Amino acid sequence: MLNFARLLLLVTIIYNVVEGVIALWSGVAARSIALVAFGADSYIEVAAASLVLWRIGIEDSEYAEAMEHRIVRFIGYTFLILSAAIVFRAVWAFTEQAGAEESMVGIVLALVSVMFMPLIALWKLRIAAKGNLHSIAIEAKETIACSYLSLTLLIGLVANAALGWWWLDAATALLLVPWLLREGVEGIRGEECHDEPQLCSCRFCLFGLKTCNAVCCAF
Repeated sequence: MLNFARLLLLVTIIYNVVEGVIALWSGVAARSIALVAFGADSYIEVAAASLVLWRIGIEDSEYAEAMEHRIVRFIGYTFLILSAAIVFRAVWAFTEQAGAEESMVGIVLALVSVMFMPLIALWKLRIAAKGNLHSIAIEAKETIACSYLSLTLLIGLVANAALGWWWLDAATALLLVPWLLREGVEGIRGEECHDEPQLCSCRFCLFGLKTCNAVCCAF
């Protein structure tokens, strides 16, 4: 189980490094702040996944538990940073009336991310639930957030290229901010919780991604 978790985290790191380079390059070329912000977000994901990968390699159980809380808190802060970046991007777009500019490279990159990253996130959530690994669970939610941003980027790039709707990317990205703030605050407060609940392993609520109403989550 942990070996598969390591593999997923390594895939996440490698993919996001490549994704970040392509997004930053194409964003600068197209003068698109949406693509540049997307590339920067990729490296937030790299930092979070790298810390979690390091944590699951710790053999000392007491030290591992202590680091678990710190990493969850760190990832909570990255959610808040991501929220601030989205708000900044949206305000800039509405002020300058410039959204995601036309970029075929950006469209292909966003499309690949939309298809690939949600699957990785769900695998992480399943492994986190089985091993009750909170750091992997919250890092998986960051991957979900990045997947959503990929979708908003894709919609924005296509809508701007086809219809000239420059505002759509920023508007849809703002819908994610309340969820990011909630997850970020919960992650930061989680460090103070010494008696954390067992993660949900119910596949019907996507391993805790949605609110679970099942009496028993052992599926």
